[in-house]
Amino acid sequence: MKLIQAQQLSLRAKRSNLKIGIASCLPAGRRRPSAPRNDKAFKDAREYAFLLLKFRSRSAQELRQRLEKKKFTPQAVEETIGFLKEKKFIDDLSFARAWVTERLKKPFGLRRIELELRQKGISAPVIEESLKAAQDGYIEEEIVRGVAKERFSRLEGIEPQKARRRLYGYLVRRGFSPEIIVGVLENLR
Repeated sequence: MKLIQAQQLSLRAKRSNLKIGIASCLPAGRRRPSAPRNDKAFKDAREYAFLLLKFRSRSAQELRQRLEKKKFTPQAVEETIGFLKEKKFIDDLSFARAWVTERLKKPFGLRRIELELRQKGISAPVIEESLKAAQDGYIEEEIVRGVAKERFSRLEGIEPQKARRRLYGYLVRRGFSPEIIVGVLENLR
């Protein structure tokens, strides 16, 4: 009986030494990250995060705020964000690029898109890079002219000056440059 127990202890020791030895031999970049805890708070936070990501992609900061709003513990929130980043479920650069592309289709101006990205917790270099990539072929004056013509046609029954003021406010709220808006409105008939 004692022999069997001794053999089992010896086998356990060999297994644990083997695990430690393999992990320490791997280069730093290849080591397995510490596994997230499997407690209920982490599992619930992860499930809620996946639920949110099912509807649309989100920035890390946006997801962090939503998890905190749901009253998850700070540790569960950070572990969940780390897990999602590690597994590539959240990536601020790809999120920002996709956000810019979608918002330009609406159409919104670059100023508004930049503001929205800042509100979503995207860092300034990532915002700059994603906006720079989107500016190829982006001619704000043409876009403003098209939006202004469409919107101005809806305001036919209103006094022209009042219609121009409304149109100016509308275009500024959409994030277009005030200088370009003024130039387009002066030539609008």
